[in-house]
Amino acid sequence: MARSFGSTVNRIIKETAKAQRAAERSRNATIREQERHLRLQRQYEREQERALRQTIREQKAYEKEQRVLYIEGRKGETNDLNAEIHYRLNEFKSIISETLSVDGRFSFETLYKKDEYPAYVEPYVKPVPANSVPVREHYFGRVATEPPFIERIIGLGKKARLKVIEAAEKEYKYALREYEAAEMRRSERIKENDIFLSTAREEYDEAKRLYLEEIASYNSSIDDFKNNYFNKEKEEIEAYNTLVLERSNYGDIFPQTFDMFYLEESKELLVEYDLPDVTTVPQNKEYKYIQSRDEIKGVPFKPKELNEIYSILVASIALRTLHELFEADQGGHLDSIVFNGVVSTVDLSTGLDIRPCILTIQTRKEEFMKFDLARVDILACVKGLKAQLSPSVTELTPVKPIVDLVMYDKRFVNERDMISTLDSRTNLLHMDPFDFEHLVCNLFSKIGLESKLTRSSRDGGVDVIAFDPRPVFGGKYVIQAKRYKNTVEIAAVRDLYGTMMNENASKGILVTTSTYGPDARSFAKDKPIELIDGRVLLHMLEEQGIYAKIQL
Repeated sequence: MARSFGSTVNRIIKETAKAQRAAERSRNATIREQERHLRLQRQYEREQERALRQTIREQKAYEKEQRVLYIEGRKGETNDLNAEIHYRLNEFKSIISETLSVDGRFSFETLYKKDEYPAYVEPYVKPVPANSVPVREHYFGRVATEPPFIERIIGLGKKARLKVIEAAEKEYKYALREYEAAEMRRSERIKENDIFLSTAREEYDEAKRLYLEEIASYNSSIDDFKNNYFNKEKEEIEAYNTLVLERSNYGDIFPQTFDMFYLEESKELLVEYDLPDVTTVPQNKEYKYIQSRDEIKGVPFKPKELNEIYSILVASIALRTLHELFEADQGGHLDSIVFNGVVSTVDLSTGLDIRPCILTIQTRKEEFMKFDLARVDILACVKGLKAQLSPSVTELTPVKPIVDLVMYDKRFVNERDMISTLDSRTNLLHMDPFDFEHLVCNLFSKIGLESKLTRSSRDGGVDVIAFDPRPVFGGKYVIQAKRYKNTVEIAAVRDLYGTMMNENASKGILVTTSTYGPDARSFAKDKPIELIDGRVLLHMLEEQGIYAKIQL
């Protein structure tokens, strides 16, 4: 009993120990699994950290690379801006050298058109194929020959053979009719083709004739132009010199606009040249990239530097123009040239268009052509020619032109002396309208203005243009003369004001033999317009010792 109890206890103890060991192994296995899981977790986290650090490093490297590329791009922009400045300034420096490298003499041969006309090429027409003539034997074949031997022996098939012959005859005649119809159609097509080719040739011959006539007429006009130029005709001399300046290539520096007038008596050419304004010159001498602020900043020229560059530019254009005109003077028509360089701009104080002259030069051909322009200092050369150059060209401070081209308007005509023909019996209302314009021009000349009478047609609404030479109070006046019986209304004054704006005149004067309505005077009172009625006109004439009357 005791042994059995002891065995039971031992078994229980063994089982308990075994269970405890199993539990311990389970706990250890769980712990080891947990530790393995923790190791894997830490390994994963370390890998994630390494991947994150790698990503950050790559991102920083990418950002650094992009930053370098961006900075290089900004530096490239800066270099492009500086290259543009250098290109423009080099263009200015080459203005003289470019014209010295070419023969400036103008060839009349370049104006002629060649009397070459493309050779005649006959147009393609689709050939008309020939029709096949029906051959009788093709339809009858052996049927038309003697009958076979067997038929002759037994007398069979004769009727059938006759039917075959009859059918062949019908088929042949049908084919013959079709052939004849096809031949008629073919003849028509051949005729149409012939007419088409003949018409094409006639049209070519006519077009060639007209072209050659046009070329002959044009070349004849060039012959006339050339002959008139060498025969010292004023209009042709002006046209020739216009062609000389028009072919002078300044690239994209500025559009070339100019006007000229030739004085036959003195063999002097007056040139008024529209110069590029100061915005043509780069305002910055260079650009710099400030990396810390990511800013491209221009370094502007100092006012003195800008003034010098612009002065050299306008002086170069003047010297080049003089050189090209003198060098191209084949007819020996130019003893001297007056060059006035003007700039078209807006007077900010009035909003009106103005054209101040900032450079004026007068030089003789004999003197100028001795210069070696390849070696001169531009500004020193201009000063040596006694030119008047604005002291501040960038501010467009004007200088007085040596000869003002407006004094030689192509509309001007020679005036007649009407004043000496007047006496107290002269009724101004009975004067010819054109004589009245001459009288008004004479009157303002006596008063002290430089008055010029315009042509009676296409005068731009101006009868007389007068110039007051006084430096402060003077200017250009436009004058209209109205030999009227009735009251002058506001429309005429409005027209005068519009003409003033168009002519860029400082004053407008309306002279009439009648009176002005209240609306006309009201419109003129706050404008630079002077209205001279009949009574004032007679008084002005009396002040000059001239007596006349205005009587209906």
